[in-house]
Amino acid sequence: MPVLTERRDGVLLITLNRPEARNAVNLPLAEGIAAALDELDGEDSLSVGVLTGAGKGFCAGMDLKAFVSGERPWVGDRGFAGIVRRASVKPLIAAIEGFAVAGGLEVALACDLIVASRGAKLGIPEVKRSLVAAGGALLRLPRSLPHNIAMELALTGDPISAERAADLGLVNRLADSGGAVEVALGLAGEIAVNAPLALIASKRILQEQRDWSSEEMWELQSAISEPVFTSEDAREGATAFAEKRSPVWRGR
Repeated sequence: MPVLTERRDGVLLITLNRPEARNAVNLPLAEGIAAALDELDGEDSLSVGVLTGAGKGFCAGMDLKAFVSGERPWVGDRGFAGIVRRASVKPLIAAIEGFAVAGGLEVALACDLIVASRGAKLGIPEVKRSLVAAGGALLRLPRSLPHNIAMELALTGDPISAERAADLGLVNRLADSGGAVEVALGLAGEIAVNAPLALIASKRILQEQRDWSSEEMWELQSAISEPVFTSEDAREGATAFAEKRSPVWRGR
């Protein structure tokens, strides 16, 4: 199977499973990612996803041999790798070991948070192959990094270390080598205990607010947040706080 899934206490662990090809993205792998995201969003018992790669690295990007043969690893409106244009509605964490380069970094950037092992390499070397990082890196990196740093990555094609990426705010948490999944699952656990409707709404507002004007931002935020305030879970959260107990979320 090119993509494996495993459920762990409200968290879906998604593993890219082509280690012999450095988890390069071909069509079966892209379809596997899309199916895993459908599973994450479609199952009420799941609150968070963790996306990682089997073997020595996260993902080396598009499978160029398959690309030359005419294969295109795009899946419907999810785009390249079944994720870069439309990821999950629920929070998603990338857990990077070794490397996330080219389309592999773009897969990671489509996630909401990034955990990376120390020494891992992150980069977009497409210009070295007369290609363009059009799977989201040129759109998302300038939102997470200083403009000149994003420009340097794009124009030189050279990678940066996970430590440097963490200093710049691109990586949320560092892990020892081999420990990225463990750290990512710990972070996922911190998220998964929270109310599912509030998680989804908070993620959506943070994603969409970049395009909101000052005149419309409060109204647009209210349209997303108001159903959460009037939900059963909101009443449960307030009641549990008053009763000094852990809340029991129902997702409604």
